[in-house]
Amino acid sequence: MSDGHPAAGVERRLYELMALMKAADDRLSTGIGTGEFLCVYWPSRGQEAIAAAMGVALRPDDQLVTTYRGLHDLIGKGVPLEEIYGEMMGRTVGACRGKGGTMHIANPDKGVMLSTGIVGAGPPVAVGLAMSAKRKGLDRVTVVSFGDGATNTGSFHEAANMAALWDLPLVFVCQNNLFAEMTPTSDTMKLEHVADRASGYGMPGVRVDGNDPLAVKAALDEALRRARRGEGPTLIECVTFRFRGHYFGDRMPYIPEDQLAAAMAADPVPRFRGHLAEAGICGQDELDRIDGDALAAVENALAAVMSAEPPSIDELERDVYATPIKFPV
Repeated sequence: MSDGHPAAGVERRLYELMALMKAADDRLSTGIGTGEFLCVYWPSRGQEAIAAAMGVALRPDDQLVTTYRGLHDLIGKGVPLEEIYGEMMGRTVGACRGKGGTMHIANPDKGVMLSTGIVGAGPPVAVGLAMSAKRKGLDRVTVVSFGDGATNTGSFHEAANMAALWDLPLVFVCQNNLFAEMTPTSDTMKLEHVADRASGYGMPGVRVDGNDPLAVKAALDEALRRARRGEGPTLIECVTFRFRGHYFGDRMPYIPEDQLAAAMAADPVPRFRGHLAEAGICGQDELDRIDGDALAAVENALAAVMSAEPPSIDELERDVYATPIKFPV
């Protein structure tokens, strides 16, 4: 074993996060599919390596803006699974006390400032957060996560231009799963690589294997260092694949069967598990324990959520304004 080396601990942590992300997504799929419970979610299964790398690379005080397909991102940034599931199922233990739903999960204490249901809406908000950090002189970086489809929106272009112009401490992470909802990237952009867009704004653009957490982390580490030095934003394109379609229940007729089969054969979770075993970082018993701990954590969180109450009528007027204002009738 090489667990005495600092890098070994990082790699083990990457796998712990990936295993938990996979277990959490699998359990939602099973529960909804069997009618055990009801909720709406947009699967992130297959994209675990990207979120795990973000979870390891970001500091606790760094901020994250993600999307409705953000189950894995939230786990990586440290949002408790009970709060994630609770919000998805409309229970009071949710991150927003069950009032936001799957698309709107936030936990500022963990640095998760926004999950948005509007494609391309995250980057402008991330620009504001990064501008705030710069003006306050904080050693804090904002990371915004989005899909390939978001890079075709005006909001993305405006945010990228402003971030580059003002040298903001911001990292754009495109989780390019090759499909914008049901449309392949080849039908939505002339460019082959999303990272090539970066040159138009005067920022670095990096394209990495989004199924390799070490490659993603290396790109993130450099982008974060650059941002902290005051040298501005970076666009990182992480090429990956989603295994379960745009939404749960999507039959995915638009994805060629051979393409899906090839992607699933290269599943990043067992792939990285194999790497840890071959490198002598973790033995099979330890890897089995990590997998078992992930499954147990998911079941414990789900049990707590299912026994929790839905929001009461008293919650209707809470969290509407920072300072409640009572208007005369």
